[in-house]
Amino acid sequence: MADRSVALIISPSREEAISAAHELAPLLTAAGFSLFTISDVAIPGIAKVSHDELPEIEAAIVLGGDGTILRAAEVTLSRNIPLLGINMGHVGFMAEVNRPTISAIAECIIASNYVTENRMVLRFAVERDGKEIGTGWALNEVTVERDGTTMVELFVEIDSRPLSHWGCDGLICSTPTGSTAYAFSAGGPVLWPEVDALVLLPISAHALFSRPMVVSPKSEILVTIESTDALLSADALRKLPLKKGDKVLITRGSQTIKLSHVSKTLFTDRLVAKFKLPVEGWRGE
Repeated sequence: MADRSVALIISPSREEAISAAHELAPLLTAAGFSLFTISDVAIPGIAKVSHDELPEIEAAIVLGGDGTILRAAEVTLSRNIPLLGINMGHVGFMAEVNRPTISAIAECIIASNYVTENRMVLRFAVERDGKEIGTGWALNEVTVERDGTTMVELFVEIDSRPLSHWGCDGLICSTPTGSTAYAFSAGGPVLWPEVDALVLLPISAHALFSRPMVVSPKSEILVTIESTDALLSADALRKLPLKKGDKVLITRGSQTIKLSHVSKTLFTDRLVAKFKLPVEGWRGE
């Protein structure tokens, strides 16, 4: 009977991910693994379970892109286990840059030989009328955005000191991991994952000062909703409607995501591959 278990989180919309799972499953089963998935796929040798039914596992293997990795992070955070991201499409910032062979993936899992980086997460807590009504976390970013056609009115404090009032489309608070996602699209800076900082970025603010800011990870960011309503979004997966007067406290989380790879890749190389940056003729080649 198998005494080791892993979860395969598979992008159901990517044929190459499903094909890879079909190849990988028998290799791991032969090595004594029990395999589970919470993805909406049917693959021989992999038991489909709900999130709550997922048993104890030693790692989660993602066959997909960065979006699938974000969904898999929900599995690994509470279990404090490696999250192995295998690129199955466009180059992302969290999966492998170069797709390893199926046999190399299997060997890595069997030997538990992961190259692991601990990635910061954010925590948020929402207070309404003096009572906490919701908490959560994000690997990429927490956003407070308009929930309709009109802009949202936000008042922001950092470390119990007022920063600014913004009439805007929203506000992004991102980790270094998330700096290359929504925050980047909105004009924020790229942070290398090793940088210990947060990015705070108003979106389309009607203000003289609305630049992206790099904030200490020890800081407490408090956002008060001053318009009729708004929407909190964590990694675009976990959402909470907000009302006027609600207060959103954003801080660094105490846990980390163990983002893992088959082989070590420098973030600079990921940036070059993702954006096809012009490095031809580099003398170090």
